[in-house]
Amino acid sequence: MVSRIEPRYDPKAHYEVESHDIEYRRDGDETRSVRIYQPKGAGPFPALVDAHGGAWGMGSRIGNEFVDKELAASGIVIAAIDLSLAPKHTHPAQVIDFNHATRWLKAHASEYNVAPNAVGGMGASSGGHTAMLTAMRPHEARFNMIEVSGAANVDASLAYAIALWPVIDPHARYRYAKESGKGDLATRTEAYFPSEDAMRGDNPQLILERSEKAEMPPMIVIAPDPDENVPKAIFASFVEAYGAAGGDVEIEWFPGAYHGFGRELSPDTERALVVIKDFIARHLRSS
Repeated sequence: MVSRIEPRYDPKAHYEVESHDIEYRRDGDETRSVRIYQPKGAGPFPALVDAHGGAWGMGSRIGNEFVDKELAASGIVIAAIDLSLAPKHTHPAQVIDFNHATRWLKAHASEYNVAPNAVGGMGASSGGHTAMLTAMRPHEARFNMIEVSGAANVDASLAYAIALWPVIDPHARYRYAKESGKGDLATRTEAYFPSEDAMRGDNPQLILERSEKAEMPPMIVIAPDPDENVPKAIFASFVEAYGAAGGDVEIEWFPGAYHGFGRELSPDTERALVVIKDFIARHLRSS
């Protein structure tokens, strides 16, 4: 449990932002780093834990840097994390990373001027799978296996979730990749998931279709139309299933945009940022 603190957030505000990297976890000879984007102001601020994309085998904490900086400048603390990459690390390694980082940020909320009850999750592409699975199963024992010092009563539940062009159904995307000749995407999926059963098991879409127990924080999907990496039907099916299960979910389509468009400035990226900020502001007010 975390104490309830009213965050200050005005999506039209603008703050100076400082960023720095810290090592927040060590596993044997491997370290895990996070880049904190810190608004300079009174706070307390809402926050986002951010998972980069890269088909589970590439990328780093700076993968969503453009969006991270812009959201931080509106008054959101961003914790952009490095993830355990395939093929060395296989599922559920990245979900364990995200779950741990969420609890770590809440445990250190006072250091970063964060309202711990206003911590959300964001993930892009394969990071969308990671963040959304954490959002839906924050108490899953397999994902909570790494302790956070001094945070025995802190959980990984998320106040809201933002999915940027997410691989929200990895098995359906795997089938699509194989059938459409996108061999690299299929191979990278195989490198992270031990089997097709694993792709189907910890799968946000199929969790909903199987009517399994899941947390359902407010969620928004940012979706190119069309997306060359994720068929439109995958986005649409998830939103339909999440809503049918009682979840508060929105989707914003970006005609003509490309997979990963938020990595650089464009009219689509500017509109996406407005949509995301408005989504966060509305749900902070309603909560």
